[in-house]
Amino acid sequence: MPMDFKKMLEHVLEKKPEMSLEDLKELIEEKKRKIGAGYLTDQGALFLVAADLGISFETIPKTESGIKDLYVGARDISVTARVLSVYPLRTYAKKDSTEQVENRTVTVYDQDRSIRLKLWNEIAHIPDKIQLKPGDLIRITGGYIKSGLDGKPIINLGEGSNIEQYDSKEVSIPQLESISMNVDQVVAEQDNIVIIGILKSSPRIIEFSDPRGVVKKSLQATLSNDDSSRNLRVAIWNVNEENIPRILKHNSQVRIIGARIKQGNVQYGNGDFEIHGDEGTVLESTSAQEDNKVTTVRILSTGRADNLGRINYFSIDKNKNLYSVTIDEKLNSPSISIDSVIEGVPSRIFGNSLIFSQDDSEIKIVEGNSVPKLEESITKIRDMDTIGEIYVLEAIILQQPNSAEVNTRTGDLVSVADTLIGDDTGEIRLVGWRDNSSNVANLKVGERVRVVGAALSAGRDGRSEMTLRKDSVINKIS
Repeated sequence: MPMDFKKMLEHVLEKKPEMSLEDLKELIEEKKRKIGAGYLTDQGALFLVAADLGISFETIPKTESGIKDLYVGARDISVTARVLSVYPLRTYAKKDSTEQVENRTVTVYDQDRSIRLKLWNEIAHIPDKIQLKPGDLIRITGGYIKSGLDGKPIINLGEGSNIEQYDSKEVSIPQLESISMNVDQVVAEQDNIVIIGILKSSPRIIEFSDPRGVVKKSLQATLSNDDSSRNLRVAIWNVNEENIPRILKHNSQVRIIGARIKQGNVQYGNGDFEIHGDEGTVLESTSAQEDNKVTTVRILSTGRADNLGRINYFSIDKNKNLYSVTIDEKLNSPSISIDSVIEGVPSRIFGNSLIFSQDDSEIKIVEGNSVPKLEESITKIRDMDTIGEIYVLEAIILQQPNSAEVNTRTGDLVSVADTLIGDDTGEIRLVGWRDNSSNVANLKVGERVRVVGAALSAGRDGRSEMTLRKDSVINKIS
């Protein structure tokens, strides 16, 4: 545990009477210049100087430290902090044996800085036992400091360490509300932030495969300021669905906890900053939440199975809102087909997605004369105005499709095709990525098509475009 700095100076000078205070301070500065790398405090440097001089601080009374006082190599530290992010528990086998190791990361902050905790084995279960959540005040004892891959200190907690919730009105560590920023305050790259704003696009979860072929999910959305004059892209990678609301809709006011601000790439957007998160990031809705209720929709497309045991459809409700519908195979009925009307309570309403899980949902086919049919769901190009929403439109192919191979943000080379389509109210670009690229590339100038389930998105040039989703359908009209 770090000690009183003044007492440490006095202790060294007492052991080395031939040394002046100025000499000792110069040794501290020299140590910081040589190996500090921007993370070594005066106190941390003094520990190293004392070690060079053969001096121990074991007899000096120890004091509570702040995060800024921690340095690589410190042991038996004690810190009071607030929780920012709690990551899922991970289990893996050691390389040299079959022994199972459990660990978990927790990010905490105080009035000065933030730092990561690495919890090992038994202590990795404490966050679940005490139901640790963002904003909780905790006391950390018995930790030791190691360097992370980025060179920054990490508090490691194992046998002999502890985390406990701490109730003290004397602690001056700010609450989450006090460290929150809004969209207009984003001016530089920054880690471990809390940001509030309005979802100006319909949030969506995209599934992708990592380099090892493991299917993962990312949440994509747009966060706006109050007057929609600034919009920042949101991407939460490997999103933990337990950290997002069961109901999350367009225009919801939200708070994102434990994210980072990253400079955007003009190749993929408007070049403004972006908000990136991971499996430890929490997205909270601060708008009034409605309860899941019975939802009735008409099926507009043939069901498509995915590799997760689900069937995917497009649908429309009585207010002509379009939704993608995901139904567990065990709930799905063979009699569900185009024009069927189904009713049930979704497990999750996420933007324009309805998810029916076998764990907490039931569905049934009902009479639905009041629910619009496919022909009534068609939207004119000029009336499509919500980024992220899905639409049905009828249009004519106006240009020969273009096809190309492009690098994605992750460095993958994928195919993309686009063309220009139009109706009697305007024109818009239609884009297909990966498997959908061939669906666009095969279109011919002058053909009439009905596009079911394409999403309105922001193109690289700032203009809106229609992007085919994984389950979108293009039907040619004679």
